Amino acid sequence: MAEKEPETSERKLVLFNSLTKHKEEFKPIVEGKVSMYVCGVTPYDLSHIGHARAYVAFDVLHRYLRQLRYDVTYVRNFTDIDDKIIKRANEAGEDPLKLSRRFSDEFLIDMAMLQCLPPTHEPRVTEHMDQIRDMISKIMENGHAYSIEGDVYFSVDSFPEYCRLSGRKLDDNMAGGGGRVTVDTRKKNPADFALWKSAKPGEPSWESPWGLGRPGWHIECSAMSAQYLGQKFDIHGGGKDLVFPHHENELAQSKAANSESCINCWMHNGFVNRDNQKMSKSENNFFTIRDIVANYHPLALRFFLMRTHYRADVNYSNQAIDNASDRVYYIYQTLQDCDVALAPFREGTYKVQVPDDIKELVQKFHADFFESMSDDLHTTAVLDDLVEPLKTINGTLKKFKGKKQQQALIVTLLALEKEVNEVLGILGLLPTSSFAEVLKQLKDFALKRAGMTEEELSNKIEERTLARKNKQYEESDRIRKVLTAVGIALMDEPGGTVWRPCEPTDE
Repeated sequence: MAEKEPETSERKLVLFNSLTKHKEEFKPIVEGKVSMYVCGVTPYDLSHIGHARAYVAFDVLHRYLRQLRYDVTYVRNFTDIDDKIIKRANEAGEDPLKLSRRFSDEFLIDMAMLQCLPPTHEPRVTEHMDQIRDMISKIMENGHAYSIEGDVYFSVDSFPEYCRLSGRKLDDNMAGGGGRVTVDTRKKNPADFALWKSAKPGEPSWESPWGLGRPGWHIECSAMSAQYLGQKFDIHGGGKDLVFPHHENELAQSKAANSESCINCWMHNGFVNRDNQKMSKSENNFFTIRDIVANYHPLALRFFLMRTHYRADVNYSNQAIDNASDRVYYIYQTLQDCDVALAPFREGTYKVQVPDDIKELVQKFHADFFESMSDDLHTTAVLDDLVEPLKTINGTLKKFKGKKQQQALIVTLLALEKEVNEVLGILGLLPTSSFAEVLKQLKDFALKRAGMTEEELSNKIEERTLARKNKQYEESDRIRKVLTAVGIALMDEPGGTVWRPCEPTDE
């Protein structure tokens, strides 16, 4: 069996730091504890696959840090008041705060479907106005911001370290910020960004020393991270599109408010592309999480996202998600077959040892898992490494006749099953329901994608059985190929023909 895990201090975790542009050994500020802030969604619509990409990536980090026995405080916010929310609410004739609350709830449903663990804290901007106003006041007191007619701007010229994170040149910067900032000729520098926006007619607003208004986009995360994690914390994460301007501005305003402010490691995940083109609404190649899980199991989507290293861009295609769905079906079918075979023998005690070759395989899989994960969360390698123990389980099951005398095979299956289940659990890929239930769901999704009912498939299988009985082998092969083309694989077994989902073919 696998050896006992080393303690936290004995396991070196290496993470890529976007600030230094290097992989570095992770050393928490407080031994045994990790403080982590990940920028959350602006809830004005259903969340898209890019959101899934980010939050699955940081869920993997969260889970792995916990596996390494760290006490993790994980904060992920909601930007529940913003220009985009106000615009969408006005279009829908809905109160902006009610709209953002509704889509925040939908986001949490999506995260639960993807088996992302809940963060420790999920603060909302509208509930932290005191902290935001206080931080803006400190920035102004320290000479890094100025007010103009109820608006407050951060002065980038006052902060020499500006652009340290992104590596951009200040001359290259334009007013903007993810579509959230407009050009304002009153600003001292076009790159100066809003900390507080004066109230506009019909928009939600809050009292402040500068008059009624609401926060700018960036200040909220600085204020909320400081509130829950302090001025110094371990990890700040988000998509790489946030490096500039959001995280660059966060770093500047946090330091401007408190010179002691320090984040040890900045982490950023890659984009999601569609058939090698960047996803965008304007190109009509944009998917929400709901769009995908309408046709694929959420764990197939999670597996798909984890197949690519978190820092690289993911290329979404029908073929890629079909492949992921096929892989998770194979994993869960193997574990279901193993569970059924072992069911009568789980309570037994066995004198025989796990065979040396199996012990070696398990220990290597175990060691390789931690080596890959500790090397900047190399999930691609981990998922590839699952092949060997699963193949060995299937090979052992073929030899196993369900007899207690086959003790060497029983302990082999128990050892392999335990290790695979533990790894799947750490990765968030172990279903919360039974394998049998998930396999049924995967088959239902396959039928939906094929445009067939179970009854229609049964009729096709009967047609093929009759064709084979009448030695009409061309017709039999034609039916098989038609079904394979839509993702239904037929297998002829002694008890009859059964089916399982497969990757659709072009035949």
